[in-house]
Amino acid sequence: MKTHKLKILPEYFNKVVEGTKTFEVRLNDRDFKIGDCLVLKEWNNGEYTNREYNATVTYILDSKSGYVSKGYVIMAIKKYGEDN
Repeated sequence: MKTHKLKILPEYFNKVVEGTKTFEVRLNDRDFKIGDCLVLKEWNNGEYTNREYNATVTYILDSKSGYVSKGYVIMAIKKYGEDN
């Protein structure tokens, strides 16, 4: 399991925190894997806001499926430490 620190804009960060956005679409330049931890760090106006959200990757859909652009992944996420 790896930990990935990622920038996220406020409008997306807030939706993750609310629980309405349960996925991340990213360039797979970090070799994301199921079980990895994402530290989503809110990024606003060119700087970090000090708000963070820790998530676990529970599923990955990649370009092999034909539904995702080459080099990208869609990751299902849940709050880090949640059992279900």
